[in-house]
Amino acid sequence: MKRWRLYVLCILLGCMKMQAQTLPMPFQKGDRVVFLGNSITEGGHYHSYIWLYYVTRFPESRMQMYSAGTGGDASWNMLERLEEDVYGKKPTVVTASFGMNDSGYSEYLKDDVEKFVSSQLLRVDTAFRKMQDIMLAHKDTKVILVGGPPYDEKWQNDKNKPLPGKNETMSRIVEMQKKAASMNGWSFVDFFSPIEAVNKEQQAKTPAFTLTQGDRIHPDNHGNMLMAYFFLKSQGLAGKPVANVCINAATRKVLNTENCYVSKLKQDNGIALAFNYLAKSLPYPLDTVPRGWGKKHSQFEASEYVPIIEELNQEILQVKGLQPGNYMLKIDGHFIATFDAGALGSGINMAVLYNTPQYQQAVKVMHLNEERWNIEKRFREYAWTEFRILKQKGMLFQDNLAAMDTLRASVHENIFLAGHLDNFSKMMYPEIREAWQDGMDLLVNRMYELAQPVVHRIELVKETETCQ
Repeated sequence: MKRWRLYVLCILLGCMKMQAQTLPMPFQKGDRVVFLGNSITEGGHYHSYIWLYYVTRFPESRMQMYSAGTGGDASWNMLERLEEDVYGKKPTVVTASFGMNDSGYSEYLKDDVEKFVSSQLLRVDTAFRKMQDIMLAHKDTKVILVGGPPYDEKWQNDKNKPLPGKNETMSRIVEMQKKAASMNGWSFVDFFSPIEAVNKEQQAKTPAFTLTQGDRIHPDNHGNMLMAYFFLKSQGLAGKPVANVCINAATRKVLNTENCYVSKLKQDNGIALAFNYLAKSLPYPLDTVPRGWGKKHSQFEASEYVPIIEELNQEILQVKGLQPGNYMLKIDGHFIATFDAGALGSGINMAVLYNTPQYQQAVKVMHLNEERWNIEKRFREYAWTEFRILKQKGMLFQDNLAAMDTLRASVHENIFLAGHLDNFSKMMYPEIREAWQDGMDLLVNRMYELAQPVVHRIELVKETETCQ
């Protein structure tokens, strides 16, 4: 338990500071959630990981989640697209995160940094006040302000020198968001403080540790999963199990069930216990493969730093009254693992057994969600081109050859534009956008279809010398 001490202390201190803050309620069936942000949202997975949790944990409560992240955006850029790009999606909930680009970059290596910071904070405050006015005008849409992840200033890397003071500026922007949330009666979620705590703990042991992709800015997959974890935890979802089953094999009685159904319980020759099991949820699949451009770490690695498994991924099978010995766990006739009577009596977590049919069912949902994310990212690149370049030229959504010519002629104005031209050359055609949107809709439909509960037959077979 020592590994969690710094983490728990940070959370307790954070709760003491945030007594006036309102934490968000869990999303509900039918919600349309839009995540507004910068490149950390556009190219990151945290919102995708959040949706994956909701699909697998609440498969009957269908909802829709959208990324509205755009690379390079500060609050004043978000202000320019807030109506069309965010509220145009007809959200019931909007989350808003900014600060990384707002706080500046190379200016911290120049003279008179304090003057720059003061000017920058005034600019953020001005834009953010206008954003708040728009958000308040949409009275039926809930708002969750999100204090973004920190700039990793303490990461030890000689090839990437830090910008001293940038993270302090970001913390002041987070304070702005906290105050605005409290003043407007909105919810607030903090990524900044708890991720800083993880960095501090891990970098004390390994100075070369970072949750970013190596640029001090963009979280890798494990960093994105930490963001998803802190978001879900803030919604009060920690401790909500996939399912819990407790059975007394000696008396053949079901002692307790949670979020599942147990039926047709019996014992046969050689079978210590068998029953039908229908869980209302699937285990949460933590991907062990680094996915996404430039990613070196996996989603699963986040579980090394915070208690994701313990708090968000518990599918407990507890069987009391077994005779001493080892028992083979079989599901639908397939061998899963062997446990002794003591472990089964205490309870085993089936959510970490990756060869169970229910976990593999969840993996299929995960892969469909990943493919959906890949297509959605094309739409975010298209949005970047529209709002960052074409809107400024009075050509928003003109989507024709004249717009394409304008973009080609404007490549010298923005170093990132060249990388977006190919995507825009396809997405300027409505038929292409429609086809890709249809593809995403199909993937979402299949996600929810595959996440639906399935009855499994669970057996415990006592090992004998013959079996061995």
